[in-house]
Amino acid sequence: MMTHRIYPTKPLECWQKVKELRLNHYKEVITARDQGKIVVQGGANAILSLIAGLGDFVFLGGEPYGASVGFDPAFSEQCAMATEAKGFARDLCAYMRNYLGSMFLDRYYFGGKFPKPDFCISTHICDTHAKWFQIVGEHFGTPHIAIDYPISTTYRRKEQKIEYLASQMHECIEEMEKLTGCYYDDEKLIEAARNEFKTMSLWGEICLLNQSIPAPLDQKSMLSLYVLPLQTRHQNETVQFYELLRDEVKERVENQIAAVATERFRYIDDSQPPWYYLKIFRYLERYGAVSVGSYYSFLLMGMMEEKGGTWVVKKTPEESGIVFKSRDDVLRALAQWYLERSVLCMLLNPHEKSTQMISMVQQWHAKAVIMHLNRGCEGTAMGQLENRLALIKAGIPVLTFESNMADRREFDETQILDRLDAFMQSQGLRKLDDLG
Repeated sequence: MMTHRIYPTKPLECWQKVKELRLNHYKEVITARDQGKIVVQGGANAILSLIAGLGDFVFLGGEPYGASVGFDPAFSEQCAMATEAKGFARDLCAYMRNYLGSMFLDRYYFGGKFPKPDFCISTHICDTHAKWFQIVGEHFGTPHIAIDYPISTTYRRKEQKIEYLASQMHECIEEMEKLTGCYYDDEKLIEAARNEFKTMSLWGEICLLNQSIPAPLDQKSMLSLYVLPLQTRHQNETVQFYELLRDEVKERVENQIAAVATERFRYIDDSQPPWYYLKIFRYLERYGAVSVGSYYSFLLMGMMEEKGGTWVVKKTPEESGIVFKSRDDVLRALAQWYLERSVLCMLLNPHEKSTQMISMVQQWHAKAVIMHLNRGCEGTAMGQLENRLALIKAGIPVLTFESNMADRREFDETQILDRLDAFMQSQGLRKLDDLG
């Protein structure tokens, strides 16, 4: 009988805390207006600290809400069909179809009617985001503010891009003041921006800790842990939670506490997961295979940069010596911060993304990549097959499977599990319970 190392393991002590924070946020969206708070809806890439100068507000992010709906296949299908009945194509973003369908049905997943925003704000970071919240604004008859990202994967004309984005944020502040009648407080902007920078740096630091063997976190858990920054990264409470999580993960690394006791094969996955079938990760753990992260979960809200082929946490603007003396100082720092996010390569430059993925595989001690060819997200799907070829050329085994992150109708369970079994066996692995 073969024997395999068994690492010590235990649940995260802060697990219940993150569940409470996430659920409380979604419930607050329902009660916010009664509490005198501004309700804002938009894409999760919106610069949240920009809104904070207005005072108390609650933000409902399109992607995390669409994913939450996607976790419930029955409700998700109702939402998708409601959106498609309005004439929207089935191949559009699954998050958007879930979100709009929930709105058209007037059913909020966390209870009651779908909340009406005071205004919507979106950044045109992908094709869908350019129209998504225009539709929401038209449905409710509420204003929609659009900010255009001059995104690229090069530093050409860097100053012009920063100026272009910062100038739009200045205009956005004036527009928000007119819409809400609120006085804009620059001190609240500065405090929220510091939290935003810190939260994103902390998540990057936590992701880097997952290089350790055994991995202190598994991807299924990370997918729950990375959600908070998508909607509350500007809040002090979120910073405090990520400091707590960072310290706990450090302790797990020091004591070799594993996320999965039977870890023996590490892999990186790509794109968002099928939210209705997260047990795909548990299925692979039967082989001792552990996902130690993904390009998406690392970089969507984790502020890391590659230096000389090694991933490191990006310094916050103040750590880099920038002093916030005026509103313009903060807005320019925010503009530069968002324009330098590594995740933008996913949307624009598959060749650069391939290079980054190869370095991730090496730095996180992974042996393979499992790639979700995601029909539900145009942005993350772009260039994936080019990524696959580059990874294979670098000697990294790659498995692809096709489905949809938030539409259960496009998930073939039998076929996908067969592909996973065949791939694991090709790597010399058998299910641990078959080994005795």
